[in-house]
Amino acid sequence: MEENYSNGVSADRFSYFDDLGQIRIEKIFAQGNELSCVLDRKEMKKNLLDLSLSIFMRAIICTLIFSTSVFGQNYFTEQYHPFSKEIQSPKQFLGYEIGSQHTRHDQIVDYLEYLATSSSFANISYYGKTHEGRKLVILAISKKDNLTKIKEIQKNHVNFALGEISESPETPLVINLGYNVHGNEPSSSEAALLTAYTLVASNASQIRRFRDQAIIFIDPTINPDGRDRHTQWANSYKATPLVDDPMDAEHNEAWPRGRTNHYWFDLNRDWLLAINPESQGKLEWYHQWYPNIVTDFHEMGTQSTYFFEPMKANGSMDPIMPKDNYIKLNDIFATYFSKKLDSIGSLYFTKEVFDGTYPGYGSSYPDLQGGLGILFEQASSRGLKQKTAFGHITFPFTIRNQYVSSLATVQAAVENKNILIEYQQDFFKSALEQSSKSKIKAYKFSDRDQNKTKAFIDKLLRHKIDVIKTAKNSFAIPTEQKQYRMVQSFFETYETYRDSVYYDASAWSVANFYDINYEGIYKVPQGKPIKKTQELISLLPVIKSSYAYAVNAQDYNLPALIQDLQDNKLVPSVAFKSFQSKEKLTFPYGSIVIPVKLQAQPSDKTFNILEKLQKKHQIQIHGLSTGFSTRGIDLGSRNIKPIKKPKAIMIIGDGTRSYEAGEVWHLLDTRVGMPITKVHQHRFKNIDLEKYNTLVLVSGSYDWDDKIVAKLKSWIEKGNTIVAIGTSNNTLIKYKIVNEKRVIKEIDSTSIVKPKPYVNATENLGREELGGVFLKGNLDLSHPLNFGYTNKTIALYKNNLVWLKPSKNSYGTPVTYDQDPHLDGYISKNIRKKFLPKSAPVIISSVGKGRVIMFAENPNFRGTAYGTNRMFLNALFLGNHISLPK
Repeated sequence: MEENYSNGVSADRFSYFDDLGQIRIEKIFAQGNELSCVLDRKEMKKNLLDLSLSIFMRAIICTLIFSTSVFGQNYFTEQYHPFSKEIQSPKQFLGYEIGSQHTRHDQIVDYLEYLATSSSFANISYYGKTHEGRKLVILAISKKDNLTKIKEIQKNHVNFALGEISESPETPLVINLGYNVHGNEPSSSEAALLTAYTLVASNASQIRRFRDQAIIFIDPTINPDGRDRHTQWANSYKATPLVDDPMDAEHNEAWPRGRTNHYWFDLNRDWLLAINPESQGKLEWYHQWYPNIVTDFHEMGTQSTYFFEPMKANGSMDPIMPKDNYIKLNDIFATYFSKKLDSIGSLYFTKEVFDGTYPGYGSSYPDLQGGLGILFEQASSRGLKQKTAFGHITFPFTIRNQYVSSLATVQAAVENKNILIEYQQDFFKSALEQSSKSKIKAYKFSDRDQNKTKAFIDKLLRHKIDVIKTAKNSFAIPTEQKQYRMVQSFFETYETYRDSVYYDASAWSVANFYDINYEGIYKVPQGKPIKKTQELISLLPVIKSSYAYAVNAQDYNLPALIQDLQDNKLVPSVAFKSFQSKEKLTFPYGSIVIPVKLQAQPSDKTFNILEKLQKKHQIQIHGLSTGFSTRGIDLGSRNIKPIKKPKAIMIIGDGTRSYEAGEVWHLLDTRVGMPITKVHQHRFKNIDLEKYNTLVLVSGSYDWDDKIVAKLKSWIEKGNTIVAIGTSNNTLIKYKIVNEKRVIKEIDSTSIVKPKPYVNATENLGREELGGVFLKGNLDLSHPLNFGYTNKTIALYKNNLVWLKPSKNSYGTPVTYDQDPHLDGYISKNIRKKFLPKSAPVIISSVGKGRVIMFAENPNFRGTAYGTNRMFLNALFLGNHISLPK
């Protein structure tokens, strides 16, 4: 019987391979990635006789080391003995050693539920469900007395943190260990099982102290949908013996891979934006507890080691989080992590690559709530075992590092309890002090788009930001409040930065994502505090008409209403010019008209459908008594045209950007109710395009042969529409499907290249990238792509280097960059000078009777680009009406 053993060790070992390959001791690097032995017990005696004494002794040592098991419990938990015999270990419960395979999310939940029912030291709660219906759970661990009084402890902890009470109550520290926000970074959830077991079942004096001094909340899987996608893949390709070749299928998931959630969103960017139920549920839980410590466990490239904070310096010139957070507290905790990792021989690094500038990470959002968010990055085995430059890295080894760091976090927190508790209260006090010094006392805005406004205010309230209603459709956000730093994150914009290279975005002003036109004011206006958004929209009853109904274009939910009208067999029309009805109602460009007599439905049924849809979409529908307008076009005008139902298809799969594809899918699924056919690239050549009238191309590389190119051209020429985003435009230009050009860098062959220090290469090249900036755009409000907008300017989010030349047709550039386009974020002088003035964010290219609508930027960025979503939806619903007059 062949048994596999592996362990993390810190010493160098030699290599020996016998002729049969049955005794193998592999050299490992000092970082301790792996020492493995494969011992065939039947042949062991025979083979050992042929070895030298030294090799014989080393083999015996190997046997002794691993007789306690490679994937065995002691590999992880030896120092925390004794354990309660009444509590099953993960191995006993699951039936396999942790690290010998990947554990499904339902098994993880089952084990935590078992701990909660088997021990007085644990209880479990549920904070939501994923898109696919998986449970989002948190296990609370503490001594029995703490858990019995947990509601009282919660109230006292929060009240003291927020300054509601001045004297520090004798309450436990609140620690949140969060794991596996990226589904295919699986080691941390396995470590969560071991951590939970240790904290519940260990009788070691140190663990007992942890239970006495803290309530430890374990969130084992922040992204269950992505984790299970990866788990299924990894377990399906698991081999015996293990295959360490990096090219093996086990180590290379198929598109879209398990990193993201159901709609292919990166949940580690969603804490600020809160688009998905996973993040929404976690935020609701978070603001009920305000943890002192929050961990954020990740994995990185296989050839790396281990990372913990402190991070790379914050890129902001004046970071809004206190220096004590990213200097003092991080340095305190780093001493604990380094000591524990040193003890097991694991190499690590700090202060490189990663930065916490963007406030929407799991490791940075807590920093804006008086806690300490801590990032960990473990080199990934991407499966159970993978070859590296220094030998091998195994799944158990990656799990152990995460497990060791988990308990080191708890130890550091408990031993610095008073510092953390005082820091949190000082944090919210300093927010009030800083805001009182600011000249800006409030940010005010008004917007006729009630549903977009409602979505924006809902976002403010999720982050516990105070909002007041000052008049109809007018609001203000006072700056002097405990969530002042979140107010800054929503409204403040920046021109100057300390750094020029960012791990993610350099701009995130949420008001700009929603295209909210706001201004800072010097006095807080009178108003009524808003607690809920349900009452923000007031609608009048639909007045029954035997002639026509109309809907103002200026509402975010209009495309969803159009989709529902069409699904109910009604035919809405769109007004290409504005008009005013006899009832003195004004309807701008893009408003919807529903003529009663032209519908196949009886007038009573039409009315009933409209009543139902007004309530569902919270958008006012007006009954009109006549087709004669007091101003503008009449209802029988040729400028009122029926809307053709979109039949959309989108190419996905290898080569395409899953984030952007997921954003399109999420938008249409969750806000519009419009189906879109998703087809993998390798099947596209066999698709009958005649079934569709709209093709969506997201960023990516598309490798098309002549037949596909000819097929696409022919299809467009018949009157169909391509909506292209980001780098997909490069493909359309490359294959000459469109006769458009890009703005490219001009190279002077006569110039002399100046030598530069090699060490600065990353910084020098990185500053010419765009981590994410807001740019001001100008709109032609009469263009169908811009129907529904009220202002001639818009905030555009750009995080790519796609530069499209404006259309040669005077009517082909419906959106332009402003002459002074910068709104927020780092952008180099070179880009400002050589690219932006010569480029356009959106152009229309005519192909026969059809057209290609080309978005240089992503109009659906992270599901939060409410400002530019409408353009994308207009492209889908009105594409067949968009042409280039000649």
